[in-house]
Amino acid sequence: MMRVIAGSARSVPLKAPAGDGTRPTTDRIKETLFNMLQSDVPDAVFVDLFSGSGAIGIEALSRGARKAYFFETDRKAVDCIEDNLKHTKLEDRAIVLRQDAVGALSYGVREAADVVFADAPYGQGFDEQILASAQRSRAVTGDTLIVIEEEKGRDFSFAEEMGFDIIKEKIYKTNKHVFLRRKAG
Repeated sequence: MMRVIAGSARSVPLKAPAGDGTRPTTDRIKETLFNMLQSDVPDAVFVDLFSGSGAIGIEALSRGARKAYFFETDRKAVDCIEDNLKHTKLEDRAIVLRQDAVGALSYGVREAADVVFADAPYGQGFDEQILASAQRSRAVTGDTLIVIEEEKGRDFSFAEEMGFDIIKEKIYKTNKHVFLRRKAG
């Protein structure tokens, strides 16, 4: 069972969308991720791309993010996100949009984002598409932290050529989180 780990909605259970279209992040990985993001989340504008159940964005709101954008194309997943937001009483700081997550950075986010989290289907090239969209986006500044979840063996050497510095990578058993920022200048 998924739940909110910390903050105002701590221990509140979360639903997952029906079917196998999403791959919920385990509580242990979510806890590790937010331990690394703890100084970036309070009062942040948090963008959750490929939101699935909304668990990552909801965790950010629970831990004090000022606002969270949720982008998801699947109708059942959007309904699930909305249910989870109501259940956690965090819907007043959330914007849920049923639209393409890759394009979302270019046209869906109307303000500077502090953290962009993307958990796209692995191995399908979405990571490069997300960074290409981030290059064009007014929402992604030099201060925006981008975190991409991808399969463990994925090579991110392309990121530097696209104008992004890899700040760190956190590798788990089968996947990893890659932390990036736009290069200065």
